Amino acid sequence: METNGYCQDSQRVLVTGHAGYIGAVMVPLLKSLGHQVVGADTGFFEGCDFGKFAPGVAELRKDIRDVTEEDLKPFDAVIHLAALCNDPLGDLNPKVTLDINYSASVQLARLARHAGVKRFLYSSSCSMYGAAGDDLVDEEASLNPLTAYAVSKVRAEEGISALASTDFSPIFMRNATAYGSSPRLRADVVINNLACWGFTTGGVYIMSDGSPWRPLVHVEDICRAFATALVVPREIVHNQAFNVGRDGENYRVRELADIVRDIIPGCSVVYAPKPSPDARNYRVDFSKVARLMPEFEPVWNARMGVRQLYLDFRRHGLQPADFQGRRFTRLAQLRFLIEQGHLEPELRWRTQHRRCWS
Repeated sequence: METNGYCQDSQRVLVTGHAGYIGAVMVPLLKSLGHQVVGADTGFFEGCDFGKFAPGVAELRKDIRDVTEEDLKPFDAVIHLAALCNDPLGDLNPKVTLDINYSASVQLARLARHAGVKRFLYSSSCSMYGAAGDDLVDEEASLNPLTAYAVSKVRAEEGISALASTDFSPIFMRNATAYGSSPRLRADVVINNLACWGFTTGGVYIMSDGSPWRPLVHVEDICRAFATALVVPREIVHNQAFNVGRDGENYRVRELADIVRDIIPGCSVVYAPKPSPDARNYRVDFSKVARLMPEFEPVWNARMGVRQLYLDFRRHGLQPADFQGRRFTRLAQLRFLIEQGHLEPELRWRTQHRRCWS
């Protein structure tokens, strides 16, 4: 991954969720920039690897609900990625979603402030714009969260923002829908899902009518944005929200299906005979991050990302059982751990079961 344009000021950074889809890409970038990185992760997705996963950093093996002020004292900054990470997973248990994504996130920020952490980068989401229609929405747009996941992100932003002070700067990184390859691949985000279907079955399956808009951002570009926000002057980012992505990367779902069809040999696009409605429909304006953080230079577009996925699927020999199993689908993995008695319904480990799951 190219790292040109970043300030090389070394910071001590805690990355929560460092063993997840984004974190597995984030940690190597931060290390390459000279930062001292420690991860914090509860281990829900151990063994759910795509290729080789080796974070190579010290790890705090804790649920974010249990992180203490003492844990946070060594750090200059926190990058908070850990969350129940999409709409279906959020709907598994809306109360637990709020507990982890909202209450625990605000508590983590409060403890970070008390511990002397200067900068708190919160991984938020453009999904909070909800049913915004065809008009471009910027950071000042009304929020219209449609799911438990999106509601939790809105409330977390509100709670964390209230903690801002002269010594504590929260920054809200509203990521567009992520895509692209990672050592902890997810097949439950739109481009990755379409590409997995196309590669393993030859059919790119669309469950809606394909008309909803989605703003997209490659996982590596998300990491570039966070690396930039970590070091730019405080007055630029203090208590600010930034849509994370690049102009030109808003697509209708049917356009994404066509891209997958064009790149993965032998594919055809298949629409469900009775498409399910999808109220999530929003196009996002990314001009603020481009204007205020020009050092952030996104590299990827959707077509490049699909080609990357295709090549990695070939290299790792992705099979239908891999894609349609639990390894790359967060909701399926957590349901498995609950059904097998490894997790409580509140998504806390039963101590006697906690181990690496292959």
